[in-house]
Amino acid sequence: MTDLSPTRARAIVERFEPLTVLVVGDVMIDHFLIGQVERISPEAPIPVMAFDHEEYRVGGAANVANNVRSLGGRVSLVGAIGEDEPGQRLLSELRSAAIDATGIIVASDRPTTRKLRIVASRNKQVARIDFETERALAPKYAQELLAHQSEATAKADIIVVSDYLKGVITSELMTQALSASRARGVPILVDPKIPHLDFYTGCTLLTPNHHEASTATNSVIHTDTEAQQAARSLRSRLGCESVLITRGEHGLWLLDGSGSAAEPREKSLPAVAREVSDVTGAGDTVIATLALGLAAGATLTEAAQLANQAAGLAVAKFGPATVSAEELLEACTNQ
Repeated sequence: MTDLSPTRARAIVERFEPLTVLVVGDVMIDHFLIGQVERISPEAPIPVMAFDHEEYRVGGAANVANNVRSLGGRVSLVGAIGEDEPGQRLLSELRSAAIDATGIIVASDRPTTRKLRIVASRNKQVARIDFETERALAPKYAQELLAHQSEATAKADIIVVSDYLKGVITSELMTQALSASRARGVPILVDPKIPHLDFYTGCTLLTPNHHEASTATNSVIHTDTEAQQAARSLRSRLGCESVLITRGEHGLWLLDGSGSAAEPREKSLPAVAREVSDVTGAGDTVIATLALGLAAGATLTEAAQLANQAAGLAVAKFGPATVSAEELLEACTNQ
């Protein structure tokens, strides 16, 4: 498990362009109201912010798709929006990014997931308001989504499931995705949520953060040894091939069960030291980079090293951010 050389990193990244990643999951729009806090309200002990401007970013599974496109890959996105203005804005953002949104269905009985953040100077969040539902899709919409997923898997080089517990990912949807993964021999990567953990049984790679891994294994994760034990427990429970735990400032823990080795390979990847601006969406960047790396022929360890570099770049930016292939290669060269 040697470090990834700049030459090898370039060879992998240069193969991203023709690859198609299918991203299935909960799409959302991130809405930022940005201004300056100038005083405390006389009505209540809360800050009064003078509005300056607003921004929109795609979030959730849509941010995974956006990262795939930014890195040079092609992407098909399957998910659901509401019959509302935020949904139309999300579709517009996806089309502007050249993301195939034909798999996005419009469900009239639910809102588009929107995260409204009020942000003051130095990217400090003052408040957040979530517009969402966690209800599973109504049967007619669920069947429509299954049809879109079935069509998209036939053309995908790799599948990513981005579960944010907003009603898209169900047992039936996961069963179909896992079956397609096995039938076509393409990997399926899952960014999980713990209430759905058993849905992911048999996936190629599970990518929980350390909070999720801790909850799923009823353990604490402060050290490499504790991360190792949690990854082994998850792999045993789900029968998945590999587990990668994202650990924030502690980097990544990788349990690599791919290949023909009798025992899985295990490795801690220290976080890339950069100034942290905003960790929002960093996991989306990680799984997008992993997917493209694996589809391009990288080993899981090599893909994880690329993803670690990409995460370091993403957290230095404000909001759900993307990383370009050029930025990633520069980071690999200067590591």
